[in-house]
Amino acid sequence: MGLLDFLGFGKKSKSIKEFKDKGAIVIDVRSHGEFAGGHIKGAKNIPLNELGGKINDIKKLKLPVIACCASGMRSSQATSILKQNGIEAINGGGWQSLQRKL
Repeated sequence: MGLLDFLGFGKKSKSIKEFKDKGAIVIDVRSHGEFAGGHIKGAKNIPLNELGGKINDIKKLKLPVIACCASGMRSSQATSILKQNGIEAINGGGWQSLQRKL
């Protein structure tokens, strides 16, 4: 596993397709204000600082998660949090880039 894989950036395109095929939900971890300025249609907005309190709600969905943000840094942190809590997750990176891949 390389550094990019560890940070959640490795082989992203193939994995995003695999996650999408599994019915994954997109969770945008930007602030509510950033989300209101533009987002992926159907994405759920859970800011990174609120994610820990929503873990049980996310688990109840029983779906894999594609996390996104503005650049990929916050979504990398979110992916780590989700995985540590037993949720299948991938870092989708910046939302605009992710939107083109979906």
